Amino acid sequence: MSYIMKKKLIISYQDIISTENLLLAWQEFSVGKRSKKDVIEFELNLADNILHLHQELASGIYKHGGYHDFFIADPKLRHIHKARVRDRLIHHAIYRQLYPFFDKTFISNSYSCRLDKGTHRAITAFNKMARQASVNNIKTCWVLQCDIKKFFDSIDHEFLLDVLKEYIFDTRILLLLDNIINSYESSPGCGLPLGNLTSQLLVNIYMNKFDQFVKHEIKAKYYIRYADDFVFISDNKEWLILILPLINRFLAEELHLKLHPQKTHINTSASGIDFLGWVNFTEHKTLRTKTKKRMMSRIINNSKPESLASYLEMLKHGNACKIKREVINNYWLNFKS
Repeated sequence: MSYIMKKKLIISYQDIISTENLLLAWQEFSVGKRSKKDVIEFELNLADNILHLHQELASGIYKHGGYHDFFIADPKLRHIHKARVRDRLIHHAIYRQLYPFFDKTFISNSYSCRLDKGTHRAITAFNKMARQASVNNIKTCWVLQCDIKKFFDSIDHEFLLDVLKEYIFDTRILLLLDNIINSYESSPGCGLPLGNLTSQLLVNIYMNKFDQFVKHEIKAKYYIRYADDFVFISDNKEWLILILPLINRFLAEELHLKLHPQKTHINTSASGIDFLGWVNFTEHKTLRTKTKKRMMSRIINNSKPESLASYLEMLKHGNACKIKREVINNYWLNFKS
């Protein structure tokens, strides 16, 4: 199903694998990582390693390696898969060449892993849309919230490659992407690893198909997506109920994805919408309880100036004066110079 004329990617395979691009990718990748053992080892023979990698890619013998896996709490337990340094370097080399092209194909209301977007801008856009839909809180405004079940683990490799082929005609780029995509499976033929930079871009390309469906077929006026979390806002509850089966059908048939039944619901905006870490009300927003607990735990166990600065910057975006004081108190009580 196609709604727009597909633009053709003009970047060549050589643009991606050139030693110049690999070196620039290294400079971007290594920021903040130069104290890591595997990064130090790679950088000891940087010129030789980059030249060898280029030769492998040019001759077509490059094969993506395996992963080191571990778990993080964010706040729920997430299974992270970390590739070798040489593979992550290639991820960056691909990303820096493909992102500028694909970003132009995305709708404006897709906010995840994009420059000049992010969670705070998504929340700002959400609150602006809610005010518009409710005519400055005069009318009752309804919000359909949706979440995709096991999002990264459910990305279908074959479907993803079919989407990529709509834009990319260089078979060598497609083979390289296929190499990376098929380096990981959560189940046969499915899944992208959370630890890959390329995964962030690939899921946006995958979900862009859904975004275009929402824009051109459902014709939703107020819609925002951040990764697998998305919302529809309307003053017409019946319309939201009507589009839900259309959403389910498209995701299942076109992308092999399913909505999470416990995380899909319709509520009034006045009741407070829990979206992207904040509970958004008509006149204010407060930090989600789980987000607050995670923040306090981290500031107590990792009392560093950069952590404090990051949290205080985040708290500027909502009604959080009391939480701000608590964060500062916990920081000074647990600060380790």
